[in-house]
Amino acid sequence: MEKEKTIYVIYGNDPAEMTKKILSESRIENLIKPGSLIGLKPNLVVSKPSSSGATTSPLIAGAVIEYLKDKGFDNLLILEGSWVGDSTKRAFRTCGYEDISKKYNVPLFDTKDDSFTVKTSGGIKMEICDRLFDVDFLINMPVIKGHCQTLVTGALKNMKGCITDREKRHFHSLGLHDPIAHLNKIRCADFVIADGLCGDLDFEEGGNPVQMNRIVCGTDSVLTDAYIASIMGYRPEDVEYITVAAEIGVGSCSLDDADIIELNKDRTIASAVSTGKVSRLAKHTVQKNACSACYANLIHALARLDEEGKLSKLKGKISIGQGFRWVESDGTGIGSCTSSFENYLPGCPPAPLDIIDFLKDQTD
Repeated sequence: MEKEKTIYVIYGNDPAEMTKKILSESRIENLIKPGSLIGLKPNLVVSKPSSSGATTSPLIAGAVIEYLKDKGFDNLLILEGSWVGDSTKRAFRTCGYEDISKKYNVPLFDTKDDSFTVKTSGGIKMEICDRLFDVDFLINMPVIKGHCQTLVTGALKNMKGCITDREKRHFHSLGLHDPIAHLNKIRCADFVIADGLCGDLDFEEGGNPVQMNRIVCGTDSVLTDAYIASIMGYRPEDVEYITVAAEIGVGSCSLDDADIIELNKDRTIASAVSTGKVSRLAKHTVQKNACSACYANLIHALARLDEEGKLSKLKGKISIGQGFRWVESDGTGIGSCTSSFENYLPGCPPAPLDIIDFLKDQTD
Protein backbone atom coordinates (compact mmCIF):
# COMPACT_ATOMS: atom_id res chain seq x y z
CA MET A 1 0.00 0.00 0.00
CA GLU A 2 1.30 3.43 -0.89
CA LYS A 3 1.25 5.28 2.39
CA GLU A 4 -0.03 8.61 1.19
CA LYS A 5 -2.44 7.57 -1.54
CA THR A 6 -4.42 4.40 -0.94
CA ILE A 7 -7.59 3.97 1.07
CA TYR A 8 -9.56 0.72 1.15
CA VAL A 9 -13.30 0.61 1.86
CA ILE A 10 -15.49 -2.42 2.44
CA TYR A 11 -19.25 -2.57 3.06
CA GLY A 12 -21.42 -5.14 4.80
CA ASN A 13 -22.84 -6.36 8.10
CA ASP A 14 -20.33 -9.08 9.03
CA PRO A 15 -17.57 -7.18 10.87
CA ALA A 16 -15.22 -10.14 11.28
CA GLU A 17 -15.35 -11.19 7.63
CA MET A 18 -15.09 -7.56 6.45
CA THR A 19 -12.09 -6.89 8.67
CA LYS A 20 -10.14 -9.91 7.53
CA LYS A 21 -10.85 -9.23 3.87
CA ILE A 22 -9.81 -5.59 4.02
CA LEU A 23 -6.63 -6.47 5.93
CA SER A 24 -5.84 -9.10 3.33
CA GLU A 25 -6.36 -6.65 0.47
CA SER A 26 -4.15 -4.06 2.17
CA ARG A 27 -1.47 -6.69 2.93
CA ILE A 28 -0.82 -5.28 6.38
CA GLU A 29 1.44 -8.22 7.21
CA ASN A 30 4.02 -6.95 4.72
CA LEU A 31 4.34 -3.73 6.73
CA ILE A 32 5.21 -5.38 10.05
CA LYS A 33 8.67 -6.64 10.95
CA PRO A 34 8.84 -10.11 12.56
CA GLY A 35 8.90 -9.98 16.34
CA SER A 36 7.36 -6.51 16.52
CA LEU A 37 5.25 -5.47 19.49
CA ILE A 38 1.96 -4.56 17.81
CA GLY A 39 -0.31 -2.13 19.60
CA LEU A 40 -4.04 -1.95 18.93
CA LYS A 41 -5.56 1.41 19.87
CA PRO A 42 -9.39 1.34 19.81
CA ASN A 43 -11.67 4.25 20.73
CA LEU A 44 -13.16 3.46 24.15
CA VAL A 45 -13.75 7.05 25.18
CA VAL A 46 -16.70 6.04 27.38
CA SER A 47 -18.10 2.86 28.90
CA LYS A 48 -20.74 2.25 26.25
CA PRO A 49 -21.20 -0.60 23.77
CA SER A 50 -20.34 -0.01 20.12
CA SER A 51 -24.07 0.01 19.26
CA SER A 52 -24.23 3.45 20.91
CA GLY A 53 -22.08 4.88 18.12
CA ALA A 54 -19.31 5.85 20.57
CA THR A 55 -16.84 2.97 20.75
CA THR A 56 -14.91 0.58 18.50
CA SER A 57 -16.61 -2.76 17.88
CA PRO A 58 -14.89 -5.66 19.67
CA LEU A 59 -15.76 -7.79 16.64
CA ILE A 60 -13.34 -5.71 14.56
CA ALA A 61 -10.66 -5.92 17.25
CA GLY A 62 -11.08 -9.69 17.53
CA ALA A 63 -10.83 -10.12 13.77
CA VAL A 64 -7.66 -7.99 13.61
CA ILE A 65 -6.09 -10.18 16.30
CA GLU A 66 -7.12 -13.40 14.55
CA TYR A 67 -5.72 -12.17 11.24
CA LEU A 68 -2.39 -11.13 12.74
CA LYS A 69 -2.01 -14.35 14.72
CA ASP A 70 -2.72 -16.36 11.58
CA LYS A 71 0.15 -14.47 9.95
CA GLY A 72 2.50 -15.36 12.79
CA PHE A 73 2.32 -12.18 14.86
CA ASP A 74 1.78 -13.07 18.52
CA ASN A 75 3.24 -10.10 20.38
CA LEU A 76 0.09 -7.99 20.66
CA LEU A 77 -1.21 -5.38 23.09
CA ILE A 78 -4.46 -3.41 23.38
CA LEU A 79 -3.85 0.03 24.83
CA GLU A 80 -6.31 2.81 25.61
CA GLY A 81 -7.13 5.59 28.05
CA SER A 82 -10.76 6.68 28.29
CA TRP A 83 -11.70 10.32 28.66
CA VAL A 84 -11.15 12.15 31.94
CA GLY A 85 -14.68 11.47 33.18
CA ASP A 86 -14.64 7.69 32.73
CA SER A 87 -12.70 4.58 33.75
CA THR A 88 -10.71 2.73 31.09
CA LYS A 89 -11.05 -0.53 33.01
CA ARG A 90 -14.82 -0.15 33.09
CA ALA A 91 -14.76 0.62 29.36
CA PHE A 92 -12.66 -2.49 28.66
CA ARG A 93 -15.31 -4.53 30.48
CA THR A 94 -18.43 -2.81 29.12
CA CYS A 95 -17.21 -2.64 25.53
CA GLY A 96 -16.29 -6.34 25.36
CA TYR A 97 -12.51 -6.00 25.44
CA GLU A 98 -12.00 -8.03 28.62
CA ASP A 99 -13.57 -10.95 26.74
CA ILE A 100 -11.33 -10.27 23.72
CA SER A 101 -8.27 -10.21 25.98
CA LYS A 102 -9.13 -13.54 27.60
CA LYS A 103 -10.12 -15.26 24.35
CA TYR A 104 -6.93 -14.36 22.46
CA ASN A 105 -4.51 -13.97 25.37
CA VAL A 106 -3.80 -10.36 24.43
CA PRO A 107 -3.10 -8.04 27.39
CA LEU A 108 -5.04 -4.85 28.05
CA PHE A 109 -3.08 -1.76 29.03
CA ASP A 110 -4.69 1.26 30.68
CA THR A 111 -2.62 4.29 29.72
CA LYS A 112 -4.03 6.15 32.74
CA ASP A 113 -1.78 3.94 34.89
CA ASP A 114 1.34 4.59 32.81
CA SER A 115 4.33 6.82 33.41
CA PHE A 116 4.83 9.59 30.88
CA THR A 117 7.48 11.51 29.01
CA VAL A 118 7.19 15.17 28.05
CA LYS A 119 7.62 15.64 24.31
CA THR A 120 7.51 18.88 22.35
CA SER A 121 6.28 19.68 18.85
CA GLY A 122 5.44 23.07 17.41
CA GLY A 123 6.24 24.67 20.73
CA ILE A 124 3.59 22.55 22.49
CA LYS A 125 4.81 20.43 25.40
CA MET A 126 2.71 17.34 26.05
CA GLU A 127 2.70 14.41 28.48
CA ILE A 128 2.66 11.22 26.42
CA CYS A 129 2.35 7.76 27.95
CA ASP A 130 5.58 5.79 27.79
CA ARG A 131 4.03 2.52 26.66
CA LEU A 132 3.21 4.13 23.32
CA PHE A 133 6.92 4.38 22.54
CA ASP A 134 7.47 0.68 23.31
CA VAL A 135 5.09 -0.27 20.51
CA ASP A 136 6.87 -1.08 17.23
CA PHE A 137 3.77 -1.06 15.02
CA LEU A 138 0.67 0.88 16.02
CA ILE A 139 -2.76 0.06 14.60
CA ASN A 140 -5.23 2.85 15.22
CA MET A 141 -8.89 1.71 15.34
CA PRO A 142 -11.07 4.83 15.59
CA VAL A 143 -14.83 5.09 15.19
CA ILE A 144 -16.15 7.17 12.30
CA LYS A 145 -18.30 9.64 14.25
CA GLY A 146 -19.01 13.27 14.91
CA HIS A 147 -17.57 15.47 17.63
CA CYS A 148 -19.13 18.43 19.39
CA GLN A 149 -15.98 20.59 19.12
CA THR A 150 -13.97 19.34 16.15
CA LEU A 151 -16.93 18.22 13.94
CA VAL A 152 -15.31 14.84 13.28
CA THR A 153 -13.20 12.44 15.29
CA GLY A 154 -11.06 9.84 13.55
CA ALA A 155 -7.54 8.44 13.65
CA LEU A 156 -5.67 11.64 14.50
CA LYS A 157 -7.88 12.56 17.43
CA ASN A 158 -8.02 8.97 18.69
CA MET A 159 -4.37 9.29 19.68
CA LYS A 160 -5.54 11.40 22.64
CA GLY A 161 -6.04 8.11 24.46
CA CYS A 162 -2.25 7.90 24.74
CA ILE A 163 -1.75 11.07 26.77
CA THR A 164 -2.32 11.70 30.48
CA ASP A 165 -5.65 12.95 31.82
CA ARG A 166 -3.95 16.20 32.76
CA GLU A 167 -2.76 16.55 29.18
CA LYS A 168 -6.26 15.87 27.84
CA ARG A 169 -7.49 18.88 29.79
CA HIS A 170 -4.54 20.88 28.47
CA PHE A 171 -5.42 19.91 24.89
CA HIS A 172 -8.92 21.31 25.37
CA SER A 173 -7.54 24.54 26.76
CA LEU A 174 -5.49 24.89 23.56
CA GLY A 175 -8.51 24.33 21.34
CA LEU A 176 -7.70 20.68 20.44
CA HIS A 177 -6.72 21.18 16.79
CA ASP A 178 -3.05 22.21 17.04
CA PRO A 179 -2.14 19.78 19.85
CA ILE A 180 -3.88 16.87 18.10
CA ALA A 181 -1.90 17.54 14.93
CA HIS A 182 1.40 17.87 16.82
CA LEU A 183 0.75 14.74 18.91
CA ASN A 184 0.62 12.82 15.64
CA LYS A 185 3.81 14.56 14.50
CA ILE A 186 5.51 13.01 17.52
CA ARG A 187 3.93 9.54 17.14
CA CYS A 188 1.43 8.68 14.45
CA ALA A 189 -0.20 5.34 13.79
CA ASP A 190 1.41 2.99 11.29
CA PHE A 191 -1.95 1.70 10.09
CA VAL A 192 -5.58 2.78 10.48
CA ILE A 193 -8.61 0.53 10.42
CA ALA A 194 -11.64 2.73 11.04
CA ASP A 195 -14.91 1.37 12.40
CA GLY A 196 -17.67 2.78 10.23
CA LEU A 197 -20.25 0.19 11.19
CA CYS A 198 -22.25 2.45 13.49
CA GLY A 199 -20.93 5.89 14.41
CA ASP A 200 -22.66 8.75 16.13
CA LEU A 201 -24.11 11.54 14.01
CA ASP A 202 -22.40 14.44 15.77
CA PHE A 203 -21.31 13.52 19.31
CA GLU A 204 -18.28 11.56 20.53
CA GLU A 205 -20.15 9.96 23.45
CA GLY A 206 -22.80 8.29 21.29
CA GLY A 207 -26.57 8.37 21.55
CA ASN A 208 -27.53 9.07 17.94
CA PRO A 209 -25.92 6.21 16.01
CA VAL A 210 -26.07 6.03 12.23
CA GLN A 211 -25.85 2.60 10.65
CA MET A 212 -23.10 3.02 8.03
CA ASN A 213 -22.00 -0.62 7.52
CA ARG A 214 -18.45 0.05 6.36
CA ILE A 215 -14.83 -0.30 7.41
CA VAL A 216 -12.07 1.96 6.08
CA CYS A 217 -8.32 1.41 6.23
CA GLY A 218 -5.12 3.14 5.18
CA THR A 219 -1.56 3.87 6.25
CA ASP A 220 -1.84 7.66 6.24
CA SER A 221 -3.81 8.91 9.25
CA VAL A 222 -4.30 12.36 7.71
CA LEU A 223 -5.60 11.03 4.42
CA THR A 224 -7.82 8.50 6.17
CA ASP A 225 -9.26 11.26 8.35
CA ALA A 226 -9.85 13.43 5.27
CA TYR A 227 -11.86 10.55 3.81
CA ILE A 228 -13.69 10.02 7.12
CA ALA A 229 -14.63 13.70 7.11
CA SER A 230 -16.01 13.34 3.58
CA ILE A 231 -18.16 10.39 4.68
CA MET A 232 -19.77 12.70 7.20
CA GLY A 233 -20.33 15.49 4.71
CA TYR A 234 -17.31 17.66 5.52
CA ARG A 235 -14.37 18.73 3.41
CA PRO A 236 -10.86 18.30 4.89
CA GLU A 237 -10.49 22.05 5.27
CA ASP A 238 -13.60 22.08 7.51
CA VAL A 239 -11.70 20.09 10.16
CA GLU A 240 -8.79 22.21 11.32
CA TYR A 241 -6.65 19.47 12.85
CA ILE A 242 -6.63 17.60 9.54
CA THR A 243 -5.27 20.57 7.62
CA VAL A 244 -2.79 21.46 10.38
CA ALA A 245 -1.49 17.87 10.41
CA ALA A 246 -1.02 18.02 6.64
CA GLU A 247 0.77 21.37 6.87
CA ILE A 248 3.30 20.06 9.40
CA GLY A 249 4.05 16.95 7.37
CA VAL A 250 2.14 14.22 9.19
CA GLY A 251 0.46 13.13 5.95
CA SER A 252 -1.61 14.23 2.98
CA CYS A 253 -5.17 15.56 3.09
CA SER A 254 -5.67 15.65 -0.69
CA LEU A 255 -8.49 13.27 -1.60
CA ASP A 256 -8.04 14.26 -5.25
CA ASP A 257 -4.70 12.43 -5.20
CA ALA A 258 -6.01 9.44 -3.26
CA ASP A 259 -6.60 6.00 -4.71
CA ILE A 260 -9.88 5.01 -3.04
CA ILE A 261 -10.57 1.32 -3.60
CA GLU A 262 -14.06 0.05 -2.76
CA LEU A 263 -13.86 -3.71 -2.43
CA ASN A 264 -17.60 -4.25 -2.86
CA LYS A 265 -20.99 -2.57 -2.85
CA ASP A 266 -23.30 -2.43 0.13
CA ARG A 267 -26.34 -4.65 -0.22
CA THR A 268 -27.55 -4.61 3.38
CA ILE A 269 -30.92 -2.97 3.90
CA ALA A 270 -31.00 0.02 6.25
CA SER A 271 -32.66 -0.63 9.58
CA ALA A 272 -35.52 1.42 10.93
CA VAL A 273 -34.47 4.80 12.36
CA SER A 274 -35.51 5.31 15.97
CA THR A 275 -33.12 7.74 17.67
CA GLY A 276 -33.94 11.42 18.18
CA LYS A 277 -31.78 13.47 15.83
CA VAL A 278 -31.51 10.79 13.17
CA SER A 279 -35.25 10.17 13.30
CA ARG A 280 -35.93 13.87 12.79
CA LEU A 281 -33.68 13.95 9.72
CA ALA A 282 -35.27 10.78 8.39
CA LYS A 283 -38.65 12.52 8.26
CA HIS A 284 -37.35 14.37 5.21
CA THR A 285 -36.92 11.08 3.33
CA VAL A 286 -38.98 8.29 1.83
CA GLN A 287 -36.85 5.17 1.84
CA LYS A 288 -37.82 1.84 0.32
CA ASN A 289 -35.25 -0.91 0.82
CA ALA A 290 -32.35 1.54 0.80
CA CYS A 291 -28.88 0.10 1.30
CA SER A 292 -27.34 1.07 4.65
CA ALA A 293 -24.33 2.92 3.20
CA CYS A 294 -26.42 4.93 0.77
CA TYR A 295 -28.98 5.91 3.41
CA ALA A 296 -26.27 6.79 5.93
CA ASN A 297 -24.65 9.12 3.40
CA LEU A 298 -27.99 10.85 2.89
CA ILE A 299 -28.54 11.22 6.65
CA HIS A 300 -25.12 12.82 7.09
CA ALA A 301 -25.81 15.16 4.17
CA LEU A 302 -29.14 16.19 5.67
CA ALA A 303 -27.42 16.87 9.00
CA ARG A 304 -24.99 19.24 7.31
CA LEU A 305 -27.86 21.02 5.52
CA ASP A 306 -29.66 21.32 8.84
CA GLU A 307 -26.60 22.97 10.38
CA GLU A 308 -26.61 25.51 7.54
CA GLY A 309 -30.32 26.23 8.00
CA LYS A 310 -31.22 24.89 4.57
CA LEU A 311 -32.98 21.65 5.44
CA SER A 312 -36.37 23.32 5.91
CA LYS A 313 -36.08 24.81 2.42
CA LEU A 314 -36.10 21.46 0.66
CA LYS A 315 -39.05 21.06 -1.68
CA GLY A 316 -40.72 17.80 -0.73
CA LYS A 317 -39.24 14.60 0.63
CA ILE A 318 -36.15 12.85 -0.77
CA SER A 319 -36.68 9.35 -2.17
CA ILE A 320 -34.03 6.66 -1.81
CA GLY A 321 -33.78 2.89 -2.12
CA GLN A 322 -34.11 -0.15 -4.33
CA GLY A 323 -37.88 0.07 -4.06
CA PHE A 324 -37.75 3.01 -6.48
CA ARG A 325 -36.10 1.16 -9.33
CA TRP A 326 -37.94 1.84 -12.60
CA VAL A 327 -40.38 4.11 -10.77
CA GLU A 328 -41.00 7.31 -12.74
CA SER A 329 -41.51 10.45 -10.67
CA ASP A 330 -41.15 14.20 -10.88
CA GLY A 331 -39.75 14.20 -7.33
CA THR A 332 -36.17 14.14 -6.10
CA GLY A 333 -34.21 10.90 -5.75
CA ILE A 334 -30.83 9.96 -4.34
CA GLY A 335 -28.80 7.09 -5.77
CA SER A 336 -28.82 5.12 -9.00
CA CYS A 337 -31.95 3.23 -7.95
CA THR A 338 -33.93 6.45 -8.58
CA SER A 339 -32.61 6.89 -12.12
CA SER A 340 -36.17 7.02 -13.52
CA PHE A 341 -36.87 10.13 -11.46
CA GLU A 342 -36.99 13.43 -13.28
CA ASN A 343 -34.48 14.82 -10.78
CA TYR A 344 -31.97 12.39 -9.27
CA LEU A 345 -28.34 12.08 -8.18
CA PRO A 346 -26.54 8.98 -9.50
CA GLY A 347 -24.14 6.93 -7.43
CA CYS A 348 -24.01 3.62 -5.58
CA PRO A 349 -23.69 5.12 -3.07
CA PRO A 350 -23.35 8.81 -3.92
CA ALA A 351 -20.91 10.66 -1.66
CA PRO A 352 -22.35 12.90 1.08
CA LEU A 353 -20.57 15.96 -0.32
CA ASP A 354 -22.18 15.34 -3.71
CA ILE A 355 -25.56 14.87 -2.04
CA ILE A 356 -25.14 18.17 -0.19
CA ASP A 357 -24.32 20.08 -3.39
CA PHE A 358 -27.18 18.39 -5.23
CA LEU A 359 -29.75 19.14 -2.53
CA LYS A 360 -28.57 22.71 -2.13
CA ASP A 361 -29.60 23.23 -5.76
CA GLN A 362 -33.12 22.14 -4.72
CA THR A 363 -33.29 24.92 -2.14
CA ASP A 364 -32.35 27.79 -4.50
